[in-house]
Amino acid sequence: MVKKKTKFICQSCGYESPKWMGKCPGCGDWNKMVEETEVIKPARRGAFAHSETGKLGVKQKATPITAIETSQEPRMHTDLKELNRALGGGIVNGSLVLIGGDPGIGKSTLLLQVSAQMAQKQHRVLYISGEESVKQTKLRADRLGTVSDHLYVYSETDMDFIEQAITDVEPRLVIIDSIQTVFQPEVTSAPGSVSQVRECTATLMRIAKTRGIAIFIVGHVTKEGAIAGPRLLEHMVDTVLYFEGERHHTYRILRAVKNRFGSTNEMGIFEMKENGLEEVENPSEIFLEERSKGASGSTVVASMEGTRPVLVEIQALISPTSFGNPRRMATGIDHNRVPLLMAVLEKRVGLLLQNQDAYLKVAGGVKLDEPAIDLAIAVSIASSFRDKPTRTTDCIIGEVGLTGEVRRVSRIEQRVQEAAKLGFERVILPANNLGGWTVPKGVELVGVSTVAEALMFTLGG
Repeated sequence: MVKKKTKFICQSCGYESPKWMGKCPGCGDWNKMVEETEVIKPARRGAFAHSETGKLGVKQKATPITAIETSQEPRMHTDLKELNRALGGGIVNGSLVLIGGDPGIGKSTLLLQVSAQMAQKQHRVLYISGEESVKQTKLRADRLGTVSDHLYVYSETDMDFIEQAITDVEPRLVIIDSIQTVFQPEVTSAPGSVSQVRECTATLMRIAKTRGIAIFIVGHVTKEGAIAGPRLLEHMVDTVLYFEGERHHTYRILRAVKNRFGSTNEMGIFEMKENGLEEVENPSEIFLEERSKGASGSTVVASMEGTRPVLVEIQALISPTSFGNPRRMATGIDHNRVPLLMAVLEKRVGLLLQNQDAYLKVAGGVKLDEPAIDLAIAVSIASSFRDKPTRTTDCIIGEVGLTGEVRRVSRIEQRVQEAAKLGFERVILPANNLGGWTVPKGVELVGVSTVAEALMFTLGG
């Protein structure tokens, strides 16, 4: 007997309640509770097929981990090395990958290019679009030059028909564009709701794991930049990729924030052109090509993005405030880090910054969150405050503590080598990082123990 149950679900976090509430107890958002009708069936839910037997519902025995034989997971490599890097070395068979980004950022363009590249390697690819007709997809493919006999296009939103199409085509790679448009007929809520997104993702996960098909899911993002739908969506998939950048600029950053088959925090950089996305092999040159010479408040730091060192410019503008409370604004870095470092400069170095407005920016639209950029931020703030430029051939690396000390950072050798490639002659770094590794030719290392020492070498005191 089929039973119906009415409940209210928060569209932000997935919290369920038997009655409507204005404020969600789970995430604290207002007016996010939506009524949904759940159909309870006595039928048993489908299970994953066991990887060894391929049978459903077969009872398995617990096995000692030392008795399990392992092998390297085979990967499908695309022609985009930056995408392979973000995925941890290529596409793993049977993986479920979620890619999110702002509208118009290039998610569909990237996946259509990847589909064509896989099709040209004789892999059968099924591109399922819930937002475009097959003719619209064909027009976009013609513009990008991504047409192949092994690339199948299907326009559908019903999950039952999508599963049947996957059975008929038997592809190696499936693209779902997007998960917010797909729906399960058994679920009564609207497409894009928490229940629909959860059920459709569970079905796609079952298909990927039981048939060994790699599936890419496109996810919309909210105003805050998070992927729309319940947080459970990111927990269910194997890999989560964020496609970042500004629509008015040509550069796009593909960042991995979760990856079961590789390193997290990996980053791939692309440039949007008329014929699609092209990878940027040396992003440091891109971020530094428009740097002004002799300008105060500008420093260069070697930051690690996953396993890759990237040189970026940090700019600071310090000016007297016209208000009772000085403003502290930051773009590309945590805004809470700015007042913290300004307090260290005021207490430990003696700079009077309490009546100064501070504006900081990471050039190129990159977002940095590692502690090794602290010293470069502090030097750029002091440089702007004193109106003294730093040397254009200086690269500054180091973490700053609250007592004014400069702490050791990781992977210092890779950072210095990247700086040497781009012609930097001097690197200011923590004194504890000196020794134990090979210094590139033509690079002078200056070890500092405190912020005051770093300012003495970079600004002359």
